[in-house]
Amino acid sequence: MEHRTAESHLQGLDEVSPPLARLLASVSAGNALHAAALGDQTPVKTPDGTTTASSTTTERAADANAAVPALQAALSAEHAAVYGYGVVGAHLPDDPQRTAARTTHAAHQAQRDAWQRLLTSVTAAPTPAAAGYQLPFPVTSPTDAAKLAVHLETRLTTTYADLLLTLPTPYRPFAATALREATLRAHTWGAPTPALPGIPT
Repeated sequence: MEHRTAESHLQGLDEVSPPLARLLASVSAGNALHAAALGDQTPVKTPDGTTTASSTTTERAADANAAVPALQAALSAEHAAVYGYGVVGAHLPDDPQRTAARTTHAAHQAQRDAWQRLLTSVTAAPTPAAAGYQLPFPVTSPTDAAKLAVHLETRLTTTYADLLLTLPTPYRPFAATALREATLRAHTWGAPTPALPGIPT
């Protein structure tokens, strides 16, 4: 039920106003979170029938040209997440948590690469990663590492929810997918269940 509801909220995502698109994507992410809590791990599909949004068509590339600043912001957020998970993994014991950190690190690298390809397709030079990033607090223990993972994913939910306010309509499913994935990862690391993922209460 929650899984089907999550998918239904993504229908017509390209036909509504930016604030409503942001709200619908957030509600869908919340439904996906509830489904996962009930044991349903089935990937939520976007309206085109895929579990991720394609970013390679000429039409989308043309539309995204106007959204380069927002796309650069998303890329920068993923650069920071990749760096942050390097810190997370270094402070976890060699057990399932560290394995989870490696898997998530790879997922953020893939998302970073997707934003880079998208920016390149609209002839924009992707913003390079910084040499280092300021951590929100010192990380010296496994507890700190898990807390940092929650912080990174929660910040990304806000980034991707806000991206829906500025992205051209063909790219909204891409941002909605990224919002949902960050929401699920934040919950996995122990974040509280938000009413509207990515949207401040």
